[in-house]
Amino acid sequence: MKILGIGNAIVDVICKVEDDFLKKNNLTKSTMKLIFDENEFKNLLSSLKIEKTVSGGSVANSIVGLSQLGNEVGFIGKVSDDELGEKYEEGLKQENVKYFYSKKKEDLPTGTCLILVTPDSERTMCTFLGTAGKINQNDVNTDAIKQSEIILLEGYLWDEGDPKKAFDKAIQNANKIAMSLSDQFCVDRHKPHFLDLVKNKLDITFANEQEILSLIDAKSFDDVINFSKSLGKMVVLTRGEKGAIAINKDEVVECGIKQGLKIVDLTGAGDLFAAGFLHGHVNNMTLKESLDKGTEMSSKVIQQIGARL
Repeated sequence: MKILGIGNAIVDVICKVEDDFLKKNNLTKSTMKLIFDENEFKNLLSSLKIEKTVSGGSVANSIVGLSQLGNEVGFIGKVSDDELGEKYEEGLKQENVKYFYSKKKEDLPTGTCLILVTPDSERTMCTFLGTAGKINQNDVNTDAIKQSEIILLEGYLWDEGDPKKAFDKAIQNANKIAMSLSDQFCVDRHKPHFLDLVKNKLDITFANEQEILSLIDAKSFDDVINFSKSLGKMVVLTRGEKGAIAINKDEVVECGIKQGLKIVDLTGAGDLFAAGFLHGHVNNMTLKESLDKGTEMSSKVIQQIGARL
C-alpha cells in the first residue's frame, strides 16, 4: 500500500452563514473550535440549514484525494456503530479506500464537524469529536502501518492520553511519516510536542504559513526557511495568495497559485494540496512537480462546496 492515513473520522456538515452568525456565537473566522458538549453542538446546528453532509476529517480527505489519483491507500479512524458511522464507512468504500477499523457501539456518537461557510468563501469549523477523539493504541493496525510506504497523520488527532499513545504506536511502526500541523489552534495548544515531532520524528511536515510561524515563534518567513533547511527533512508550506513552497535540505522550490479561479469554498484546500503533493512524492516526481500537483488539486476543490472532489 502506498499511503495509510490515521486521523479523526468525522462527518462534515456544511452550512452557509452570514458573518454576524459567527459574531453572535463567539466564533473566530477561519479557525476550528472544539465543542465538548453534545447539546451545545446540537443547539448550534438547530438554527442552520444544512447544504451537504459528507464523510470528512482532514487526513481522510487527503487519502480520498490520493485514491482518486489512482494510488492504493487505506485509513484508520474511530467511528461508532450508528447512522453517521455507517455513512462514514460507506463514503470511504465508495472511494476505494481500505478501512482498517471495525466499528462497534461506543459511548459517544460518531464525530461531526460543522463547517460554516461565509460569503467570502472562508470556512469556520466547530467540531464535536465524539468517539473519533477516543482513538487508542488498540485501534491502530500495526500490520497495515508496516505494509505502507508512508503514514499520514494530522495535528487534530494529537492529544494527551489515548490518542497520543495511538500516535506513538503508529510512528514506532512506520516506514516513513508525514504529518499536517492542521490548525494554528492545534499548534498553540501542543507547541513543544509538535516541535519535537517536526524536529525528530517526521519525514514530511505540511503546514500553512501561520502554523509554521507560530510553531517556531518566527519573526519573518526567512526564519522559517532557515529552520526548515536546518532540519534536513522535507517541509511543505502553503502561503495563501503567495502560493506554496517546499524545502528539502538545501533545495527550496516555489509554486504560484492558479489564476482566475471561481472560489466557492476553501474547505479541504490544504487536505487536497497534501494529497497532490504526496501523489507526486510516492510516484517519484520532482519536488516542483509534486508542488504543482498539490496546487492543481487544491485549486479544483476550492471551486466547489465540500472537501472532496
